Amino acid sequence: MLPNLPIHITLVFIATTFAGIGIFYWILQNAQPKILDPKKTTIGLILWLFFQAMIAYFGFYYQSPVAQMQFFPLLLPPVFGLIFWLFLSKKGRTVIDSIPLYQLTFFNLVRIPVEVVLFWLFLDKAVPEVMTFTGRNYDIIGGLTCAFIAYFGYHQKKIGRTGLLVWNFAMFALILNIIFHGVLSAPTPFQQFGFEAPNIALLHYPFVWLVSFLAPMVLLGHLIQIRQLLRNNVVYGV
Repeated sequence: MLPNLPIHITLVFIATTFAGIGIFYWILQNAQPKILDPKKTTIGLILWLFFQAMIAYFGFYYQSPVAQMQFFPLLLPPVFGLIFWLFLSKKGRTVIDSIPLYQLTFFNLVRIPVEVVLFWLFLDKAVPEVMTFTGRNYDIIGGLTCAFIAYFGYHQKKIGRTGLLVWNFAMFALILNIIFHGVLSAPTPFQQFGFEAPNIALLHYPFVWLVSFLAPMVLLGHLIQIRQLLRNNVVYGV
């Protein structure tokens, strides 16, 4: 864990992650058809987060410059490999085409407390300003607008397909932006930003969950919505 970090930052982030797990379970419960078992899949997710929490808690990602490079093979390939499998395999596409977009859109609510936590971490010099809403990170817009999109886009159906696609592509770009700046602000040989305050927080428990769950889930959510909207085969979930 980060030393001398105010406890409220850690608690808010843990609460945000568990709220994300709850929304994830709600999404699977409303899948049409229910291909994945919501309980078993959620338990699998919790075990993955527990594994990441343990190795981050004991400093595996931050003991040395060499250990920091292990952040990439042990975390990013499994996460993004799953995303590629979902879109490239027949079974994976069957799964994502069953996901209800109304519930899925609400997952973006986690972006609000995440952005607040990143700002607090910046004040504590654990991430650079470029990763906050006072820098180059405008990801909070996705959290502030998602309930409007879910209600008027997928519940009331008053926002057309074009409008929903525009929102998803724009919010997808925002999450890519923070992933880009986050990775290139980490203290690795590839670092390009934040030399005055490197992105060390995401190498520690519990903030490693941002990279291992929250950010990839938001990214995946937009890809699922874009696919269903482009194919004009939307599972509304309401």
